[in-house]
Amino acid sequence: MPPPFPFELVVPEKLIFSGEVEAVVVPGTEGEFTVLKDHAPVMAMLKPGVVEIDQSATQKTKLFVRGGFAEVSPAGLTILAEQAIALEDLNAAELDADLKEAEEDITEAPTDEARRIATEQRDHLLELRAALQM
Repeated sequence: MPPPFPFELVVPEKLIFSGEVEAVVVPGTEGEFTVLKDHAPVMAMLKPGVVEIDQSATQKTKLFVRGGFAEVSPAGLTILAEQAIALEDLNAAELDADLKEAEEDITEAPTDEARRIATEQRDHLLELRAALQM
């Protein structure tokens, strides 16, 4: 068992997670990487994906994150994300219904701006669905 280290996951609205963990898998834009105690200092941009938090051998948490960055320092790991959602809170049927509605919104968009917003929403839903399939 690896020794624990401090980890925090923060979104603009609140602190999502704060505690000692054994390992965290981070979806960086240049590839996924695992942080353990005494990891070399690094800053990385996040891509939409799943953060896997290993609090212990039996307690693991998976969260979908979208955007932001991760900082590894001697003090531990901090992730500042635009959004974080527990995978257990996602429902495939609801996502599929929302995705169908987003596709309709793109087709029926009266302006380029409305089409852009609808496309962003659809892309976000596709990212969430991909995270569920992991």
